[in-house]
Amino acid sequence: MIGIISDSHDNMNAIRKAVEFFNEKRVKAVLHAGDLVSPFTARAFKELEPKLYFVFGNNDGDKVTLTKRFEEIGATSCGNFGDLTIDGLHIALLHGTNEALVKALAKSGEFDVVIRGHTHDPGVKIVEGVPVINPGESSGVLSGKSTVAILDIANLNVEIMQLELD
Repeated sequence: MIGIISDSHDNMNAIRKAVEFFNEKRVKAVLHAGDLVSPFTARAFKELEPKLYFVFGNNDGDKVTLTKRFEEIGATSCGNFGDLTIDGLHIALLHGTNEALVKALAKSGEFDVVIRGHTHDPGVKIVEGVPVINPGESSGVLSGKSTVAILDIANLNVEIMQLELD
């Protein structure tokens, strides 16, 4: 299983809850689809047991320091786009500000799954047989709901989970 998170927007409490959730689920890796926002959020991700991969979002400011702080805790920056293979699953990871690009990646035939964020709207859309997964917003800043997702590598089943924030 792979954990998926996006749009954490500096909400340290929500990040800690997500880290706790992913550790409990014993996911193989966690993919963050952008909008971490500030370098200090690396502190909240420090307890994450699986490997963290992330891409930049449109609200990420100091990308140099963001990358540095996250690399210090063992995370991997994919820049603006992640082309990842985990257990044979070819994954495109991006923030998703350009809808045409998100669709083109799904239609390209290159990826088994496309993971995106940006809209804060959790769900899965199938584009020409390829799941396009948006975990929603872990921050809860727009909807008031903190959500993350779990992807089962074996069968591509996706579960969107709402986290309870204090």
